[in-house]
Amino acid sequence: MPTTKLTPDEQRRRREDRLASIRLRMAIGQELDTRGITTPVEIGKALEMPVAEAHTLLTRRHWREGDVALLEAVAARLGLSV
Repeated sequence: MPTTKLTPDEQRRRREDRLASIRLRMAIGQELDTRGITTPVEIGKALEMPVAEAHTLLTRRHWREGDVALLEAVAARLGLSV
């Protein structure tokens, strides 16, 4: 399968999204720790998501379209300013 090169604008946008997702994951993780929410089940309940989906969202290492929007929604549910 041939790969297509990303335009400089697309590369910049992905880089910005990656940084934003890292920052959001860190903020969400710190908030969960502060609240004493540590188990996968508790995290799923706090994020109002299925346990596996919440775990994947918070630990994903690769860029995916839409992650920033999901993480912003989760942060808002926790009362974090984004």
